Amino acid sequence: AGTDVGWSEQWLTSHELPARASLPRLNITTKRTPMHGTDLTTHPIHLGLDASAGIEPAFNGSIDWYAAYQSRHESDGVEARLVSMHTFREPWDSWEMHPHGSEVVLCIAGSMTLHQQQPAGSTRSITLGPGQYAINEAGSWHTADIAGEATAVFITAGLGTQHRPR
Repeated sequence: AGTDVGWSEQWLTSHELPARASLPRLNITTKRTPMHGTDLTTHPIHLGLDASAGIEPAFNGSIDWYAAYQSRHESDGVEARLVSMHTFREPWDSWEMHPHGSEVVLCIAGSMTLHQQQPAGSTRSITLGPGQYAINEAGSWHTADIAGEATAVFITAGLGTQHRPR
């Protein structure tokens, strides 16, 4: 009583740890090799069953790429998620809708206004700036207007995605 100990100190004092002298001494030599990440704009990520993640082939923006993606991961069904990043310099020229799951749109640069048409008929517009996100609920049609240039990360339940002209 009367001693203010942080949670980490309490944990350390309440759990027996081996004495430092009893730990084996490791002699590790490391070769410094630069690690390079994978560019999300070029190679989207597939999130699948059993909390799996995989790098997708180079994205070319075509409908055929999306069809091949769905074919590769059809066994994941509605649990499949595509993580991608795109930069826009003009308003979208179409609407899209994901019937089997929600989509997260995370603006990381610039400004964009999402326009949503809900299945029940209501509409709303949401303006996003860097670090802000919105959710396109399953079944809601959505499109976007761009102020200058905007970059966003998308986490999409893409199975059965539909498009229509704007």
